[in-house]
Amino acid sequence: MPISILFISFLFMGLGMLVQYRLKSKFALYAKAPDSCGLSGKEIAEKMLTDNGIFDVEVVSVSGFLSDHYDPAKKTVNLSSDVYSGRNISALAVAAHECGHAVQHATAYSMLTLRSNLVPLVQISTNLAQWVILIGLGLFSFGGGNPTILLIGILLFAVSTLFSVITLPVEFDASARALKWLDSSHITLP
Repeated sequence: MPISILFISFLFMGLGMLVQYRLKSKFALYAKAPDSCGLSGKEIAEKMLTDNGIFDVEVVSVSGFLSDHYDPAKKTVNLSSDVYSGRNISALAVAAHECGHAVQHATAYSMLTLRSNLVPLVQISTNLAQWVILIGLGLFSFGGGNPTILLIGILLFAVSTLFSVITLPVEFDASARALKWLDSSHITLP
C-alpha cells in the first residue's frame, strides 16, 4: 500500500510540473507577440473592471513571475510586473483573466464563493498533510501495520485535491468571462 501511494504522489507531482512548464512556455511565447490595441495589462484590467461596472477594485503591481491573482479580501487585481506594464498578448490575456475573477466576485459566482470558504481549511490541511503522511508511513512500515495515521494524512491531502477540483471550474469561468469581454470590446487575441 505505501509504495502505491508514493507512486501516485510522484505521478501527480510530475503532472503538476508538466502543466507548470507548459504554462510558462506559452506565456513566454505570447509575451513576444505585441497586442493589437497597444494597451498595457494595467490598462486592460482597468478597462475590463470599468466595463463590468466594478469601481471598487484596484489594479496593483506585485513582484514575482506569474504571481498574478485577484484578492477578494483586499479587492485588488494583483498583476506581476511583466503583466502590469506588458503590452503583449500574454499580459492582455492574464490581466483579463484575473479581472474575470473580480467579475465572479462581484456577481457572487457560487464556485468562487465555495473555493474562498475552503481556503482556511486548505491552508491547515496542506501544512499538516505531508508530515502526517510521513509519520503514518513510518508507523505503518515499522510500527506493526496500523494505517490510521496514514489514512488521516491522506484525508488531509484529499482536502487539497478537492480544492484543486473546485478551482478548475472557477478558472475556466474566469477565462470564459475574459474572452467574452475581449470579444465584445473588440480587443482580439490571435
